[in-house]
This record gives sequence, C-alpha cells and structure tokens, in this order.
Amino acid sequence: MTSSSLAPKPSIKVDVWSDIACPWCFIGKRKFEAAAAEFDGQIEVEYHSFELSPDTPVEFEGNEVEFLSSHKGIAPEQARAMLDNVGQIASSVGLDYDFDAMHHTNTVKAHQLIHYAKARGVQLEVTERLLSAYFEKGLHLGRIDVLADVAAEAGLDRGDVIRSLEADEYLAAVREDQAQATEFGINGVPFFVFENKYGVSGAQDPAVFRNVLDTVAAEMTGVDAEADPVAEEAVRS
Repeated sequence: MTSSSLAPKPSIKVDVWSDIACPWCFIGKRKFEAAAAEFDGQIEVEYHSFELSPDTPVEFEGNEVEFLSSHKGIAPEQARAMLDNVGQIASSVGLDYDFDAMHHTNTVKAHQLIHYAKARGVQLEVTERLLSAYFEKGLHLGRIDVLADVAAEAGLDRGDVIRSLEADEYLAAVREDQAQATEFGINGVPFFVFENKYGVSGAQDPAVFRNVLDTVAAEMTGVDAEADPVAEEAVRS
C-alpha cells in the first residue's frame, strides 16, 4: 500500500450565493451536484442569500413573461423564447420548469427560511424544496403560509416557522450574506466559492466544477496540479 493511498481525503467547503427565483441557480445546483457525485472527497455546501430583484412586490401583477419583458425591456415574444430556452436546458439536467404556473414574487422571506433551516441542520433539503416549489410546482413563495408548508414538509415546526418569518428573525443574516457578496464582487448568481479561494460564476458544466474541486483538493493535499483557467477567477477572503 502506498503512502498516497493512506492520505486523508480532502474536505472542501463550498459557499453558494443564489436566489430561489433564479432559474440558473437550480440548473447550476444540478450541474454542481453531478460534479460532486464523482469527486473523491468530502464537500460541505452552504447556501447564502442573494436577491436578484429585491424591489419586486410580494403580489406581483403579471406572469413570468410579463415580468421578464418589463425587467429586460424586451418584447413579450422574445421573453417567451428566452424562457423556452431556459426550460429546455433545465430539462436536460432533469428539471421540469413550469413558467406558466410560476408566481413571480419577492424572495426575502424565502431567504430567511433558508437561514432558519440552516440553524436546524436542514438547509440543503429546504433549499432544494424551495427551488422545486418555485420552478416546478408553481407555489407562491412570497407568502409566509406557503413557505411554512414547504418547511413543514422538511420536518420543521410550521408554527415556529411562521413566528420566525413574521418577526424577521433572520433578516439580519440575509443582509450579512448580501454584504459579503458585495465584498466579494458578486453581482450575479449562482456563484460558487471554493474554500474562500476560487470562484465560479454561473451554471457551468460539471467538468468545470470538477476541475476546481480537483484543483483545490490537490492544493490541500500537497499534490502538484495545474488549475484550469476557468478556476483562476479567484475570490480572496
């Protein structure tokens, strides 16, 4: 048995800034998970808050096509084509987006729920459920009662979730995440930060994520490795 075979497997921390209203965040999550499944080591993932449209009202009047058309200043037909394209990409990674059923809304309460879940050890499960609820199930995630239902499905106390969200218990934590994103220069999501050193922006192919994981692992274990240029977008703490 060689000494290298006895070397401990690396444990890599990955911080992810995302928004549950970002279609690329769910796609990026799936692509990262595909890379992580092939990685020979431990990965700790923590999600952080980023609001793409913080001025969006809870009860937005209109559908997703109308929002995108207005937000980007494009014709509804072009907005529909963009959504159709995203939907096809989502389908390629096993997701079933339903833009017609989607309720575009403010996401600050959903971000607070993610922090609530993190404090109770179920952040990853709740994040997954929120993304699916928003993009695949057409649930209105701006409403506290709906968020509480999603939380209850993950085993959380529905009544206590309502109490926490009504009191804005984790609003300060959301703002801290957003301030850190500004400090790192993050202006779009998803954004993945590996060990506070390498940053990957967007829903990249699994090979890109795998390359960064391998590069970080090699550095942690003292093995020489040449990083891919994509991994050289460094985010220093």
